[in-house]
Amino acid sequence: MSPPAAGGSPSARPSLSQDDSTGLGRLGTGAGVGLAGGIVGVVLPIVFLWLAAHNPGGFFTYDTTLVDTTGFFVLAGAILLLISLFMYRRGFAALRKADGRFTAASILCIIGSIGFLLLLIAAAVLVGTSSSLISCLHESPSHALSCVESGQPFGAYTALIGFWLGWLGGLGIVLGLAIAGGRFHVGAVSGGAALYALLLVVLIGPFLNLLVSIPGVDYLLLIAPVFIVLAPGLVLGGTRRALLSRPPS
Repeated sequence: MSPPAAGGSPSARPSLSQDDSTGLGRLGTGAGVGLAGGIVGVVLPIVFLWLAAHNPGGFFTYDTTLVDTTGFFVLAGAILLLISLFMYRRGFAALRKADGRFTAASILCIIGSIGFLLLLIAAAVLVGTSSSLISCLHESPSHALSCVESGQPFGAYTALIGFWLGWLGGLGIVLGLAIAGGRFHVGAVSGGAALYALLLVVLIGPFLNLLVSIPGVDYLLLIAPVFIVLAPGLVLGGTRRALLSRPPS
């Protein structure tokens, strides 16, 4: 008799159904695209702004080129994150055929997709009006959201509405991944859900600052890249391991 697979006995880790396999594959794709989107649209822009503030010189100087480039990265990242959310939703839709608990997650992801479309509009506004943001960013780079609000109120409030709808989509991802982690006994997927939840908590502060001034809260943005990279990375690794160790029946 062959020994039980690592992580549980054979009876505790049955073969996947076709819907389960399809759903996990789509969740993995969503995580991979989300990882790329987070790096392109969040991590790199924050690194660029940090370098311009603490080690200026050459490309990393507050000028039109830097702000335009950062805006394009944000726009590209938002597109990738929208695709990621779409793939997560498709994954939850496939899993819903076998487990109705994924219905709420799927619906929340649809709402989040609307939010990301609004964020795309806001990012496009930022790209087209970069010059008005340069002096504000130079004086206070950590308050980028407030700079957008003062220079482009339409873009700021579009981003605000889009953020909260997107936040609900993120809540759907957390809910769906938490259910998937428990259903398939994959700790990495559950861990990814926990990190996504922490990311949602971290992101609330800076956007609330558009409505009510909260001193120092924008520096929470410096923590966000950690969760943006680690959360989808865990989900991607967890889904891959689940698919390799438990082929469809």
